[in-house]
Amino acid sequence: MENKTFVRREKGETPVLAICYDFDKTLSPDNMQAQGFIQSVGYDVDEFWRESNARAEANGMDSNLAYMYQMLDTSEGAMIFSRRTLMEYGAQVKLYPGVEDWFSRMRDFGAAHGVTVEHYIISSGLKEMIEGTKVAGEFTEIYASSFYYNERGVAKWPAQVVNFTNKTQFLFRIEKGIPDINDARVNDYFPPDALRVPFRNMVYLGDSDTDVPCMKLVNANGGHSVGVYDPDTGDKSKVFRMMNDARIRYYAPADYREGSQLDALLKTIILMTAENEKLENRYYACVREAQRYARMLEEDEERKEQLISSLESSGNFASTHTLIGELSAHTGWTQAQADALCAIAQKNSQVSLILGDADVSAFYKKLLRSFPDPTENMRALRERLP
Repeated sequence: MENKTFVRREKGETPVLAICYDFDKTLSPDNMQAQGFIQSVGYDVDEFWRESNARAEANGMDSNLAYMYQMLDTSEGAMIFSRRTLMEYGAQVKLYPGVEDWFSRMRDFGAAHGVTVEHYIISSGLKEMIEGTKVAGEFTEIYASSFYYNERGVAKWPAQVVNFTNKTQFLFRIEKGIPDINDARVNDYFPPDALRVPFRNMVYLGDSDTDVPCMKLVNANGGHSVGVYDPDTGDKSKVFRMMNDARIRYYAPADYREGSQLDALLKTIILMTAENEKLENRYYACVREAQRYARMLEEDEERKEQLISSLESSGNFASTHTLIGELSAHTGWTQAQADALCAIAQKNSQVSLILGDADVSAFYKKLLRSFPDPTENMRALRERLP
């Protein structure tokens, strides 16, 4: 089997703002499994989760693997547990007000202000169910738990499990432009100015403790973590706790309609991104110029050392004059370099015999004027110069 060729998304001229979302209780009022699937396999919602969590605890099992097993197990005899089935249940998932046109509105607002807005899902829910929702096509990537399917499209085994700690890897994939989950280049180093979406240009929206690692990572690196709460209940207890624990910078009701608090907040972040990136671009332009200057100085020092060595071994007057001409083009000699040049002028006959020539004399006189506290070699050469 041929190895897959992975493609990195390169940084473009326009800054990218990546808005990353949890799904359950962030874009939707309830867990996606509880909006049709659990009921269809004959379970009460609370009973399903109690049984799943008890299995995870009793077997040292990841809680997300436990619910995926529970779905497979309880569906046996009740339905064909396939990708198509899960997408059909995903189509039943309710969304918070304004979600359906939110993504295009944010993209349009960003484009009008010179920012490319991209939307990402990072969820412990099921990718296949999210892909069945009305908004599935709005996302640049959907990172979520998923199943492996056989040739008939029937789920057989977990293919990907996303839990609250490994969610953070996807932020690094977005940052570096390494979207494929099997692309190991996510561990590679990229210079700060080559990152496609630096953390300062990330927004993470979530509703609970399972989002804390992502929120903390985004916050710590200059991004924007936003807690959302149910606009119907108005219960802010979770966002208050996350705010007091410095996990989020802002919170708002999960109302995605135009003119809402969340709408105003994200538009403010987009405007800030547009202005801040102008400063960042200026900063990196200064950094690159300073680095070029440092490399130039380094190369200049290397060339000086090469010329000193060549002068020391010069075997004829013609090459000596050529070397003196190039040496004269350099400035900023150290005392050690000047001392070496003065020593060569007295030890190498090809130099000492032409000290009276105009170009050689001018070079050494200018060199000696730069050092008010001369070395022994410098004093001796000064006495020999015409």
